[in-house]
Amino acid sequence: MSKQSSENMDIAVSSADKRRTTHGLLAAFGAFFSWGIFPLYFKSFGDVPALEIMAHRIVWSLVFVGLIVLVGKRISQLKEAVTNKKTLMVFAATTLLIGINWLTFVWAISVDRLLEASLGYYINPLVSVVLGMLFLKERLNRWQIVAVAFATCAVIWLTVQAGALPWVSLVLAFSFGFYGLLRKMLTTESAVGLAVETALLAPISAAYIVYLMMSGTVMGGDGNTHSYDLPNFLLFFGTGIVTAMPLILFSMGAQRLRLGTVGLMQYIAPSMHVVLAVLVFKEPVSDAQIGAFIFIWIGLIIYSWDGIRNRKKT
Repeated sequence: MSKQSSENMDIAVSSADKRRTTHGLLAAFGAFFSWGIFPLYFKSFGDVPALEIMAHRIVWSLVFVGLIVLVGKRISQLKEAVTNKKTLMVFAATTLLIGINWLTFVWAISVDRLLEASLGYYINPLVSVVLGMLFLKERLNRWQIVAVAFATCAVIWLTVQAGALPWVSLVLAFSFGFYGLLRKMLTTESAVGLAVETALLAPISAAYIVYLMMSGTVMGGDGNTHSYDLPNFLLFFGTGIVTAMPLILFSMGAQRLRLGTVGLMQYIAPSMHVVLAVLVFKEPVSDAQIGAFIFIWIGLIIYSWDGIRNRKKT
């Protein structure tokens, strides 16, 4: 091979890598921005219990991604995913993790604990960094270690000041951190992967919805029943779209970017949550929470500065 041909091939590879990275960044940004405005949608359900909303999210997400898989002629990929025992076992784990994450987040919104949930998603990027180090051999330098230490201090501070472990924040941070880690390990296309995950939970979810409707226990948290008229039906149906699209975008971004880069972008959503919680939903802010946020923000500033500094060097 001539030197010119080799140089042309290197340029082509470099160009392909840049396109892949650009697409990954756009997909990840779309996912986190969508998650940032999530609370506005789920607040519109009023007193509908979180478990009922969760059941609808699963069922309608399956319908939505099922159509994507069908129209995109990805049935063969779906069959390959469910017939591979190792892949299916990983999907069973991601299904459990995303189910826990969904239910916790919707519940937190419904009981006016969005600020606590936002803290969890602030912690999550640094959790992702640590998981990348532990499982993907992505090394941490001293500044990244300092950033993680500040996140740890935030949790300790909040626990001591509030007198209880901030379990909502920790459940959201670690469930989504491990979800991102496992999804990065899979090569399954994002829509196909989500179809598998929702399909695993759909039978139980559909049975629960039918049970509620037949028993007449479809009601809000104040005991007032609500009907499945057209406006409510469309609201429930929309949970499939607003749930599936960000997850598909996230999976696309996670497969194209370093886990650390994905982690760095993840505080787009919690920043939007803080604004909504304080300015729109009027949630009270305690001194303990302010202290925890200060620790987290310092850690994220250090981590961001270190990432920018390293990129300039390369």
